[in-house]
Amino acid sequence: MKLSTTRMLSAIASILFMALSLTAQAQAAPVHNIVLVHGAWVTGAGWQPVYDILLKHGYHVTVAQHPLTSFSDDVAAVNRVLAMQDGPTILVGHSYGGAIITDAGNDAHVAGLVYIAAHALDQGETEVANGKRFPNATQAIKKTPDGFSYLDPAFYHADFAADLPVKQAEFEGHAQVLTASSVFTTPAGQPAWKTKPSWYAVATLDRIINPDLERMYAKRAGSHTIEIQGASHSVYESHPQEVAALIEAAATHALDEK
Repeated sequence: MKLSTTRMLSAIASILFMALSLTAQAQAAPVHNIVLVHGAWVTGAGWQPVYDILLKHGYHVTVAQHPLTSFSDDVAAVNRVLAMQDGPTILVGHSYGGAIITDAGNDAHVAGLVYIAAHALDQGETEVANGKRFPNATQAIKKTPDGFSYLDPAFYHADFAADLPVKQAEFEGHAQVLTASSVFTTPAGQPAWKTKPSWYAVATLDRIINPDLERMYAKRAGSHTIEIQGASHSVYESHPQEVAALIEAAATHALDEK
């Protein structure tokens, strides 16, 4: 029995509508993998509050543990983690971790970048030079005779983690990973933020990175930007809900912006 023209057109329209709907759903599917990258003087343990939220919301989350011995060593460590991902990945960096993800973000797995009070360097820039353009408020940074740096524990709470409990900040101040000073003077390569979408969280009371430098980075990269009021440099620990929400926004929309 032949279908009438009207019924045939209706059937074709239904098929096209279903196909378009499925395509839209596929495009809107969020990125499943998230890699979190810590900054100088700390380990990835500080990411746990954010990790727990993202894990609860169904994401596959990996915390990179890089050695802080040189910029190339740290990028290589993050690249190894990216190679383990099974698909598109959101790469998140805090502080010096932003310099790492700006380089490692060129990896094909990376669909989007999220900077949390972090350096988003352009090619040839260094953290030290940018810090001179936008001076920070800390005097806590000290150096060892063999070329490593750390934060004076006496200033750790005030300068790095003012919005964390004092006892927690005191512990972190005495559990630092000394960081090669050379990582702050290594010129950046081709920045991934020029070709991939980015999101940025400014910590408004940051004493380690000048908040105006953070704003400059975000504006220059065209990042989707939020400002977390009253946040110290430890914003990823003290405001995990806001940080996780920004990462989830990136996971939801990164593929739409590629």
